[in-house]
Amino acid sequence: MPGPPAENTYRIEDLAHHTRTTVRTIRAYQDRGLLPRPERQGRANLYAETHVTRLHQIAHLLDRGYTLASIKELLDAWDTGLGLGGILGLVTEVDGPWTDERPDRITRTELDARFGGTPDDDAVSEAVELGVLERIDDDPDTFLVPSPQELSVAVELHAAGVPLSAISGHLRELRGQVEHIAARFLEFTTEYVFARYLDDPERRTDAHAAEAASLVRRLRPLARQTMDAELARAMRSLATRQLRTRLGAARPVEDRYAGRYADRSVALPAGTIDAVESLVGRERVSEFIALAAERELRARALDRLTSDALQGQEVRESP
Repeated sequence: MPGPPAENTYRIEDLAHHTRTTVRTIRAYQDRGLLPRPERQGRANLYAETHVTRLHQIAHLLDRGYTLASIKELLDAWDTGLGLGGILGLVTEVDGPWTDERPDRITRTELDARFGGTPDDDAVSEAVELGVLERIDDDPDTFLVPSPQELSVAVELHAAGVPLSAISGHLRELRGQVEHIAARFLEFTTEYVFARYLDDPERRTDAHAAEAASLVRRLRPLARQTMDAELARAMRSLATRQLRTRLGAARPVEDRYAGRYADRSVALPAGTIDAVESLVGRERVSEFIALAAERELRARALDRLTSDALQGQEVRESP
């Protein structure tokens, strides 16, 4: 009976060509412990399909933004028993989109038109630095827009009269605050949910990794839902308070005093009321009395301060 087919083997140059990498890169991966050493046969070093698979895995993780150090940790976990499929499934969930938004593209002409039609290179550079826009290498007149909603907010604010520099500054400040909230949410969920998967070696299996990935998928919307609810609550509360403050500052004096003293009543002689009414009119009686009382209180306070100052001077000048 014929034996099983022999596994493909590669010399280092053939492996580099087959995996679209370089000999130098392969050797660097070996030196870092990312790639197993080849099998020595006579005077030749031969690589197997396992090396091909590992190089593809490294390339996949690099494309997802992982550093070589973090890739080594993932691959070491795989080598010690946890299936890479489970690890990558969890990684995919964590790295996956945390919003339903889809990126869009916009030309420089369209961008200028949305912001009033006047080109502003400094504002564009600022937007690129903040990641609101991303340059496209092969098309310098077109930008990738990772979050069309964020760009639309900037357009509306600018149309309402907010300068672009103020919008950029606000976004920088907002991001720092939101990142703090996100970090707290992750600390909270890690402590109470994911610690048992991360800290318990017995739960580092493909099945448990799949369970953790499912939890990430379920919990991922909670951060946004919580932020939406709390932001709506805070905006309503603060906006109402600010509106009342602004309106209160513009209200007639009698309205402000009526709110402050609504639960108090002061008996005044009828003759006094009649005299004030004849002087300023019935509709302004409350305002006049309130201002007169306030002026009297201030005058007394001023007299008291003056008296205290004179007494102090007499004490200093006495022999």
